Amino acid sequence: MDRAPGVPAIERWCASLACCDPLWEEAYRRFESPAQETEKFRRRLLAVGARRWPRASEIAELFCGRGNGLSALASLGFERLSGVDLSEELLASYTGPARLYLGDCRDLKFEAHSLDVVVVQGGLHHLPDPIGDLERTLAGVRRVLRPSGRAVVIEPWNTPFLALVHALCRVGVVRKGWGKLDALATMIERERETYFRWLAQPEPILRLLRTHFVPERERVAWGKLTFVGTPRPGERRA
Repeated sequence: MDRAPGVPAIERWCASLACCDPLWEEAYRRFESPAQETEKFRRRLLAVGARRWPRASEIAELFCGRGNGLSALASLGFERLSGVDLSEELLASYTGPARLYLGDCRDLKFEAHSLDVVVVQGGLHHLPDPIGDLERTLAGVRRVLRPSGRAVVIEPWNTPFLALVHALCRVGVVRKGWGKLDALATMIERERETYFRWLAQPEPILRLLRTHFVPERERVAWGKLTFVGTPRPGERRA
C-alpha cells in the first residue's frame, strides 16, 4: 500500500462506525503522548521476548488505535506490520509504514495461517460480550496464525494495585491535580460497562485463552495480565 509520507492509507473491512466514542478518544490522547505510549509498548514487547522473533515476521496488532504499538514494533526492526482498529480517526493519526485496516477484530480478513505474531495491548476489554466476543476474536487469531506463531495479549486485570488506581480515580481533588489520572478515569467512565464486565470474569477469560493457545508466558502484575501462547493444534476443544 504505497502512500505519501505521513498520509496513512486505510483499507476498509467495514464502514466507519458510530460506536467509536469521541470523548473516550479525547481522553486517550490526553493520557499519554505518542512518544510515551510507544516507549511503554516497546518495554512490554521486550519483556515478552520480541528481540528473539525473526525480523521477517508478519505481525498484526489488533485494536491498534493511533498506531504507537506499530511504531514500537518498527523501532525493534520489524517491517512487515499491519494494524486493525474500528476508529478511522485514530488510524489516521499513524504515520509509519504499516498497512492499516478499518475493521472489526471479531471478524479478521487475513488469510489463514498468514501471520507469525498477533498482538493485542488493551483492546479485548472493549468487547461488548467478554466471553462470546472473546471466543470469536481468539478463534480468528488462531485461524490467521501460522502453527509456529504467537498470540500476545496484555490486558487490565483485577489486582490490588488496580483497585488502588480505581479508588484514586474516585477522588476529585486527586483527579483535578493529576491530568494523567483524570484521563484514565474518563476512559474508564466511558467504557465502564465493558471494562468492569471484563474484570469480573478472570477464570472464563483465562480458560478461553488456554483453550486456543498453549501458554508460553502467563503473568499477572501491576493490574495487567500478560499472556503469550502458540496456537493449539487440531480442532478447537470445548
